[in-house]
Amino acid sequence: MTIPSPTSDLSSTPLHISDHHFLTFTLTVPTGSTTVPRPSFIRQNLHTVSPSSVSSCILSHLPTPDSFLSLPLETATNSLLTSLSLSIDQLCPISTKPKRTSPPAPWLSDTLRSNRRVLRAAERKYKKSQLDSDLLDYQNLLRKFSTNLTTAKTAFYKTKLEASAHNPQKLHNIFLSLLNPPTSPAPTSLTADDFANFFTGKIEKICETFSTTNPTLPSENSTTTLNQFSKITSDEIIQIISTGNPTTCPLDPIPSAMFQTISPDLIPFISYIINGSISSGHVPSAFKTARVLPILKKPTADPTDINNYRPVSLLSFLSKILERCVYNQLSLHLSQNNLLDPNQSGFRTAHSTETALLAVTEQLHAARLAKLSSVLILLDLSAAFDTVNHKTLLSILKRLGIRGSAWQWFASYLDERSYQVTWKGSTSTSRRLSTGVPQGSVLGPLLFSLYTRSLGEVISSHGLSYHCYADDTQLLFSFPPSDLHAASKISACLTDISSWMAAHHLQLNPTKTELIFIPADSSPHQDLAIYLDNSQLSPSATARNLGVTIDNQLSFSTHISNLSRSCRFLLYNIRRIRPYLSTQATQLLVQSLVISRLDYCNSLLAGLPLCTIRPLQLIQNAAARLIFNLPKFSHTTPLLRSLHWLPVAARIRFKILMLAYKAKHGAAPSYLTALITPRTAPRLLRASSTARLVPPSLKVKGKHSSRLFSVL
Repeated sequence: MTIPSPTSDLSSTPLHISDHHFLTFTLTVPTGSTTVPRPSFIRQNLHTVSPSSVSSCILSHLPTPDSFLSLPLETATNSLLTSLSLSIDQLCPISTKPKRTSPPAPWLSDTLRSNRRVLRAAERKYKKSQLDSDLLDYQNLLRKFSTNLTTAKTAFYKTKLEASAHNPQKLHNIFLSLLNPPTSPAPTSLTADDFANFFTGKIEKICETFSTTNPTLPSENSTTTLNQFSKITSDEIIQIISTGNPTTCPLDPIPSAMFQTISPDLIPFISYIINGSISSGHVPSAFKTARVLPILKKPTADPTDINNYRPVSLLSFLSKILERCVYNQLSLHLSQNNLLDPNQSGFRTAHSTETALLAVTEQLHAARLAKLSSVLILLDLSAAFDTVNHKTLLSILKRLGIRGSAWQWFASYLDERSYQVTWKGSTSTSRRLSTGVPQGSVLGPLLFSLYTRSLGEVISSHGLSYHCYADDTQLLFSFPPSDLHAASKISACLTDISSWMAAHHLQLNPTKTELIFIPADSSPHQDLAIYLDNSQLSPSATARNLGVTIDNQLSFSTHISNLSRSCRFLLYNIRRIRPYLSTQATQLLVQSLVISRLDYCNSLLAGLPLCTIRPLQLIQNAAARLIFNLPKFSHTTPLLRSLHWLPVAARIRFKILMLAYKAKHGAAPSYLTALITPRTAPRLLRASSTARLVPPSLKVKGKHSSRLFSVL
């Protein structure tokens, strides 16, 4: 039968009544079960308990409030966290349940399942009888079942989309689940410890290139000190907890949403931990650990290559509540003393990527109107948040007026931090963090902004302008086309920036730093030899900056083309699932995924001709037809009116008016307020109370005039 033979006693006996042979042999069958065990998962059925029962159980595990208030801070924190964990395990014990080979359809009801069984019985009956009457019965049942199934699926996703209207991440996940069913992750031999070793080794390799000497810091410029944090009232703590984003990570003993619900019952214990921490200048050890999840940088990247993963840090909900209390008081101290960099737009109230890009593009437009050429350089840093030197950061905080127990709190916050990597159900050993600020924290972005605050002085000393958004730094330099020393000035500035970065333990990445040369209208192209760390920067025709593609002619044609392509792909995918969506659900999905893209940074398109932004108007028209499920050439004016959608050109003008209103009333960044000038009438007129603005002059050569607000 086979070569080699699976058995040694194979014999063949010819059969006289045919040309076949009768084979006899003995096979050894292995003992034991050969069935593959079904995979299982661990779960806790939290829907079976009420918040009141959870709160009562937690209070029974905790000591009395008087006894709790006498405990040391570390003991009290561990006691609260342990009580939360024990209570949830007692009320919702962990159970193991086998996984299904295929996930059940959530829209299938008992009635639909019964109708499906009847349909399959009718199909079997027709295949057996082949009668026309049985075929007609089967087709009628199939048509009815398909209609009912589509109706149930539409109702299910309508409810689910409406419930996630204010959560873009959930909307995106629902959208992807409708388009593509979840697939199993690609097999890889990487372990949690492999990721931990890789992330730790990457930071250590970068830090080895830095010197151990501390940088020379600027002199102290704060006249007011913050020696200690004020006590947080119970009402303020409840307000912070209720308004926080209830994200849950493996470090949380109970789900954050449930913790928000029961927090009023636990407020004496929570208040003692928070106020005890900020008054003593000590952060509990339980709040200084993080869980790191490796995430693929791109969906198409090779999952077996560890370089294609980026670390995402997860912190406990209660630790972020403590950080929020400190953040509010630190921000108040910095704003009252004007200690924040006015050109830093990252993670600040009334600031955004759009306002940052608006400031940059307005300066570039003003330079072109003044017949000046400009250079825009986009600096790139390697693992910027992870290489922040703690000693330098604490010295900067002290020079900004942070003293006493407040400074001790930050020293404790940065000291002895650790993390563990979670990968495929396993957890790596704990790794200590001696540098960096937590990226997933509340305080991390603000501390990084303070850490890089003195960089602006280095840039301004060379006559260059700059604007920052977190760790993204944009350099601008405008010069006459006849200036032959522009390249040397920029190179000298980049040299000093590189030295400043190395002294502050930040690493510039010359290979990812981009340069755009924007020539004056009548000037020819110039060959600029600009160097960064012995690497020459080659000018690019386009560069992606904070989600917007900027070209060297400031026409935004490439940005509009890329935006139109991505929006059409989204509309194509939404049209594929349109039969399962109601009109309201489709409108919600289109507004969240498509219209939001059209509105992002659309103020940069102000002043462009209508023919340039026409592709965006066509996208909006197609989106309106898709919502009402109408043919391609349907008239869209009544559709836009019924949806209360302004046309694209009007949406751009509305954004400009809104920014101008905010700038005039102090609700916009200072660099936008500087672009407008309120009009003062020479004498008392009726128009004096209309809050008009002075139209900027676009013909004044060499003067910074606002092209943006000239469209008003």
